[in-house]
Amino acid sequence: MSFLYEKSLSEIRSQLLAKELTVTEVVEACLKRIEETEPSIQALISVQAEEALEQARAMDEAGPDESKPLWGIPLTVKDLLCTKGTKTTCGSKILENFEPFYDAFAIAKLKEAGAILIGKANMDEFAMGSSTENSAYKATKNPWDLNKVPGGSSGGSAASVTASQAFGTLGTDTGGSIRQPASLCGCVGIKPTYGRVSRRGMVAYGSSLDQIGPMTRSVEDNARMLQVIAGHDERDSTSVDVPVDDYLAALNREDLKGLKVGLPKEFWAEGLDGEVEAACRAAVAKLEELGAELVEVELPHSSYAIATYYIIAMAEASSNLARFDGVRYGYRSDNAQDLLDIYVKSRSEGFGDEVQRRIMLGTYVLSSGYYDAYYKKAAQVRRLIREDYLKALEQCDVLVGPASPVTAWNVGELTSDPLKMYLMDIYTISLNLAGLPGLSLPVGLGADSKMPVGLQLLGKEFDEATLYSVASLLEKNTEKLGTPAGL
Repeated sequence: MSFLYEKSLSEIRSQLLAKELTVTEVVEACLKRIEETEPSIQALISVQAEEALEQARAMDEAGPDESKPLWGIPLTVKDLLCTKGTKTTCGSKILENFEPFYDAFAIAKLKEAGAILIGKANMDEFAMGSSTENSAYKATKNPWDLNKVPGGSSGGSAASVTASQAFGTLGTDTGGSIRQPASLCGCVGIKPTYGRVSRRGMVAYGSSLDQIGPMTRSVEDNARMLQVIAGHDERDSTSVDVPVDDYLAALNREDLKGLKVGLPKEFWAEGLDGEVEAACRAAVAKLEELGAELVEVELPHSSYAIATYYIIAMAEASSNLARFDGVRYGYRSDNAQDLLDIYVKSRSEGFGDEVQRRIMLGTYVLSSGYYDAYYKKAAQVRRLIREDYLKALEQCDVLVGPASPVTAWNVGELTSDPLKMYLMDIYTISLNLAGLPGLSLPVGLGADSKMPVGLQLLGKEFDEATLYSVASLLEKNTEKLGTPAGL
């Protein structure tokens, strides 16, 4: 018999509405689980225990509300989404005492749907990293093996939901920061189409790349959460006014007959770890067994994706992080003598090494004499990368490939080699440049490492429903991973 906290979001919702459980019981179970697991995995920056319990008691008193799709469900969220009256640190010293006066659009939608936020998840500082080792507060561990990283930058979110601290979570994906940790931790994570979920209230890293998405333990749970947060926001100029599909209805597919699945040859080439390839190939074979037609496609400009991404992302980071100057809000150095000293010392002391590295590189590529050579050229290549995807998706309905070239690596293994760390995003970053949706779901454990492997499904603009339909059917025909070995 499974513990209460191990149940799916959908199961808990049904039991709450049927009054088989109280919201207080559910919240207490999650808080107890946090107390048991947090000392080892370090997934959360803050826990809102009293607030969550107070909200739970009030909801129990009022009774179930079936009109709210997440009524009584405890969730965690990445700590760069503004939460009114609760610290939002972005994993950085420079925002260690920042309390927003409003909720991010996605947070407001969760609350309107009846969700209870019980914690803010750890992350690489300002979402800059692939291992959640760049946080100013702690290094999160992988629930499957405490000597391994959980991926990043949404590693705290992935570890939190995988360790059953909550029934779902929100992460953000600028270059794979939802899909890569979902793959390494063995949960389901989706990066929606750029503009599908409002970015208002999310602290920006790369404004033309960032997108918010849910991370859960099942495809159905993921669809439930995206259904709540997706939609147009007139106060966000990057939010697109396109109707939201019924994602739960898309989960009823019985087979994949008539569906064309593209295999980008660049995703199955040299550099892919053998056990990752074996698990992903087995999943692809299952898709074919379920009726899908496999088509080999090419993304010829994908070899330029890493260089293109890091020029564009760092340039946007340099611009976005200029607001943290020690004057208006956030950390201010106690040793400053004048205005320039405030700027220099506050930023030097407040930002970590990786953030400073990216700001410096971004400032360089935007500087006079280098803009045309770097940023403008990267923007042109970005267009070619997007056109490659659109051409490939004319031939098929979805593309599939590994979400990460390797399973989770050891803590501290790549921290001294940032360039090698950047290569861990090789299969995810091109999708952000193209602005298309992508979903990662677990398809097994590595034969040798016994660590989770994720398959990535990539789709057409605003066609998250097809991704969910394929992922749901594959999930039903794939053996579940079981309980994380590290807990």
